[in-house]
Amino acid sequence: MKENERLQKAIEATITAGYQLDNEAFNYLCHSCEGMDPLAVMNMVFHEINNLKEKPFFIEKNFLENMVKQLTQTHQAAQATQSGKNQFASQTSKNANPTEAEQRTQYTKTQQPQFKPLPIIDENIFYPYAKYIPSELKILEDATGKLTSNGTLEEYITLFQDRYKRIEKILRQRIDVKAATPIREALKSQPKTKLKIICMLTEKKDNKQQTILSVEDLDSNATVLVPNKAPDEVKKKALQILPDQVICIAVIKTKSNLFLAEDIIFPDVGQKTIQKAQEPVYAVLTSDIHVGSTKFNKEAFKKFILWLKGKYGTSEMRKIAGYVKYLLVAGDIVDGVGIYPGQQFELTIRDVHKQYDFAIKYLEKIPNYIEIVLAPGNHDTSRKALPQPAIPSDYLTAIEGKTNIHSVGNPCLVNIHGINVLMDHGRSLDDIIAVVPGMSHTHPEKSMRLLLQGRHLAPVYGGKTMLSPENRDYLVIDKVPDILHAGHVHVLGYCNYKGVLVVNSGGWQEQTDYMEKLGLVPTPGKVPVINLMTMEITVLDFKTEN
Repeated sequence: MKENERLQKAIEATITAGYQLDNEAFNYLCHSCEGMDPLAVMNMVFHEINNLKEKPFFIEKNFLENMVKQLTQTHQAAQATQSGKNQFASQTSKNANPTEAEQRTQYTKTQQPQFKPLPIIDENIFYPYAKYIPSELKILEDATGKLTSNGTLEEYITLFQDRYKRIEKILRQRIDVKAATPIREALKSQPKTKLKIICMLTEKKDNKQQTILSVEDLDSNATVLVPNKAPDEVKKKALQILPDQVICIAVIKTKSNLFLAEDIIFPDVGQKTIQKAQEPVYAVLTSDIHVGSTKFNKEAFKKFILWLKGKYGTSEMRKIAGYVKYLLVAGDIVDGVGIYPGQQFELTIRDVHKQYDFAIKYLEKIPNYIEIVLAPGNHDTSRKALPQPAIPSDYLTAIEGKTNIHSVGNPCLVNIHGINVLMDHGRSLDDIIAVVPGMSHTHPEKSMRLLLQGRHLAPVYGGKTMLSPENRDYLVIDKVPDILHAGHVHVLGYCNYKGVLVVNSGGWQEQTDYMEKLGLVPTPGKVPVINLMTMEITVLDFKTEN
């Protein structure tokens, strides 16, 4: 068994026995017991404590130090015993008799230490393992403070040019795309020439016979025909292309300036090795709390907070809570004011400042050793156009001085315990669901998978998702994350796509009138929890009684 696995077993044994290590003792067990098996050390501790009349609740460092000394002495005594046994066996091997054999057996029994760990099982004791794990949180990419747009036409041109160049670079890293030809040169080719062009889709027309794609690059434009006789896989890909998406198309030049599509190649992500943390810490993913809404399920959310404090749930749920180190919230912390017509009739709090004050009061009750990352959504007070800067500090005055609560922009790339998490509220999922056949709110992870395939978080311009014309397109997925986390659609959904854990975390709002009109059935109170050491997901339901 590996050293970190032995340490984990030792900690689990301590929890099971009903004890807790104080901070100094925990650090000593992790870093100072060189050459010692931590599980053996804790077994000695349990044996010693079991003989005490008054049993301590917390195990202190000096107690562990004494156990290590005893274990060292025991080891040395065992070595001496073995040496004595070897000498004894050598001297008597030529003249052994039953009496001497009995002597040897008795000698062994009296010299070797006998340990009987007797754990005291108490499932009512909560052990916050994560409290003693140092935080490893880094904000890798966040557009907050870097946004300079004035909304001019020239800035929009710059935005799309930047998008094209960066996704073209991603595409050209593929072996099957490296030799792609600019559209201007492709148009000069002889009929029946097979080529590959990198282009941005400007318009798509579908009918029963064919799909017509209008495309362009930085210099020229062209028309690509996907005929009805094309392979089913190519026709399926054509249906999945989103407006303003950058792709590569394998084409055949016709006698005119028309191209026939043979294949469509998305930037996509390559199969990646699943990254894992080196110790058992957990991350909770959630979004769409909507504090202030009449549909906010505050009872389920209160249970959620009690669970994080180790005061709610089954023994297994509370054991998981003890390992939670990170809480990542992907937008819509509050319901906002004036977001849609008639919203005032669906609010319990009609002042957005007070909505945030109430939200922070909930978050303040979460143990302060848990790192909380807050990103905005379309209901928050940050601007609506993407990328969104962090929620203005005027609305979050209550978190000033709280070192465990971090306000970031949308999207944002964070690293937790060596795991890269790309947080995106998910507003663009509405556009994908409206454009691509087969996509629905019921399975948001499928739409999120298309974002990874296109390497962009909001490719469609002119839909429900507003885009700000920055001089850099912050929505291009340059770095492939280990986890893609979104919300917005209020439905829990997750999958693993080529080594990337794709999670839509649902939310805390019951079905609104608007959702009912859409036929959208939310999943409030269901929370995905990720073990960063195994990258396995456990879904906890706080609407049901536990």
